[in-house]
Amino acid sequence: MLQTQEDSYLIDCGEGTQMQMAKYKIRRSHINHIFISHLHGDHYFGLIGLLTSMSLLNRTQDLHLHAPPLLEKIIHLQLDAANTQLCYKLLFHPLADEKVILSDNKIEVRCFKTQHRIDCWGFLFKQKRNPRKIDAERIKSFEIPASFYEKLQKGEDYVTRKGTIIPNDEVTIAAPLPKTYGYCADTIYDENLVGKIYGVDLLYHEATYLKGNETKAAARFHSTTVQAAAIAEKAAVKKLLIGHFSAKYESLEDFLAETTAVFPNAELAIQGVCYNI
Repeated sequence: MLQTQEDSYLIDCGEGTQMQMAKYKIRRSHINHIFISHLHGDHYFGLIGLLTSMSLLNRTQDLHLHAPPLLEKIIHLQLDAANTQLCYKLLFHPLADEKVILSDNKIEVRCFKTQHRIDCWGFLFKQKRNPRKIDAERIKSFEIPASFYEKLQKGEDYVTRKGTIIPNDEVTIAAPLPKTYGYCADTIYDENLVGKIYGVDLLYHEATYLKGNETKAAARFHSTTVQAAAIAEKAAVKKLLIGHFSAKYESLEDFLAETTAVFPNAELAIQGVCYNI
């Protein structure tokens, strides 16, 4: 769940998602966009339950679902079999090309392909940069009319009636740089991902296996700890989050140790933990 001040974006929806949302007090009403990377059960088997629960709770706002095309047929089959009609509008957006799939005044989301056993997609979330902030004290001394404030926030200089140019940075303060988050879903080690998530503030990359299991990882189209770290290093990301650990491992300590040996600023993706971007 990627959360901003106003919205929550659900990325994949495995079995048990609703219980986890209730446990960690995540409000369904704040979710207007759901992104499904691929159609393996651990990434979408909880979706139909969530969609119907939203309807039972009398949701009214539209819900946007970005997912592989076949999922639309699966959802309709499930709803038809139960003779169920959702009380809100579900807008399906099939993932077909690497492109921007969501853009509003707050955020931009781009999808990109990852290399897995079936069609699989990653997502790049980029916060829209806030307008420049008016410096109230400085602006008074230049007697700039309030009608020009919006242009100042967009970065324009002000020209007085006498032709004097008041540079924008004299009367405004730059907004913080926009935050970025890359989600690489399930994938084999693939250096083609580097350019797609280059320089992000936080990168999630799967690390299903420990190093030494490269052959098994490749055969099952997954990655190891050191491979995830190598992608993060090549992409010059600021922080790495690893997850999707194989259930055969009882302890995760070695996962973190192997990853940080290659890319020090890394953490384990642990249920219920919040990671600030």
